Amino acid sequence: MKMAFGFLAAILVASLSPFAHASDPSPLQDFCVAVNDSVAAVFVNGKICKNPNMVVAEDFFFPGLNKPGNTSNQVGSMVTPVNVNQLPGLNTLGISLARIDFAPYGINPPHTHPRASEILLVVEGTLYVGFVTSNPANPTMKNKLFTKYLYPGDVFVFPQGLIHFQFNVGKTNALAFAGLSSQNPGVITIANAVFGSNPPINPDVLAKAFQVEKNVIDYLQAQFWWNIN
Repeated sequence: MKMAFGFLAAILVASLSPFAHASDPSPLQDFCVAVNDSVAAVFVNGKICKNPNMVVAEDFFFPGLNKPGNTSNQVGSMVTPVNVNQLPGLNTLGISLARIDFAPYGINPPHTHPRASEILLVVEGTLYVGFVTSNPANPTMKNKLFTKYLYPGDVFVFPQGLIHFQFNVGKTNALAFAGLSSQNPGVITIANAVFGSNPPINPDVLAKAFQVEKNVIDYLQAQFWWNIN
């Protein structure tokens, strides 16, 4: 029953998304199956179309979202994306999908999707989720945090580009599906980008920005920042 609900949830998340074309341009033909970047002759903002005469049903198919992601990592979660890089038939359609697995007390760390809003549906477990608004116009005010505890069947929306997170507050595994309003939403995990960039950001810059001693930044930059996306 849970597995059937999971598949239904995935379809529902994608089909009910009211912002399916909020980010990506609308298609100008029935479909534009993506050509693998490694064999593309030029680089464009998106993907080059496969010859329509060569398109097959498999170009619109992705198996395996019934398989849990490996959550045995530092943050205790794993994202299984289904965007244009995994499913070429999504090219120009303005939507994508992801399965998110959580170990007990696992977290999908604060991150943003620069090109998509996200709608999340919880299938199993209890998640504490939230997002933070962009900088307010009034410099005396702080960024506002919106949070909610979600249970199976609950839905929550994260607006495009805003920092958000999901945390499994239960003692059992949790599972959620996310629909996103882009074929290639992108993801920026805040801690990874700030403290784990290559080459590293000058620690003097970060010490000043975070108003801490440089040795704190040195410690953070020396850590291994796990990428689950």
